[in-house]
Amino acid sequence: MTMEETRTSIEEETDARVRPEGGWKVVVHNDPVNLMSYVEMVFRRVFGYSLEKARRHMLEVHEKGRSILWMGEREVAEGYAHALQRWQLTTTLEKDEEG
Repeated sequence: MTMEETRTSIEEETDARVRPEGGWKVVVHNDPVNLMSYVEMVFRRVFGYSLEKARRHMLEVHEKGRSILWMGEREVAEGYAHALQRWQLTTTLEKDEEG
């Protein structure tokens, strides 16, 4: 068995034993302070969203009170949440019960 085959085998065994703890949602909530154009700009800067996608999420926050901007691993979700909070957006993390 070559070194590469051994590495691949070990990685596959590890993947089979280690299960992720589930997904996490990065949720932005509506607030009476930030302008819609500002929120849109933040979504574009933090997530690299297109103008259209940022606008869709901004409108969802405005009309429904919240929008799920990202889902995935907890550490990454925490990074996004902190980045959004630094821009003064009301942001929470929620465990994805389906994931």
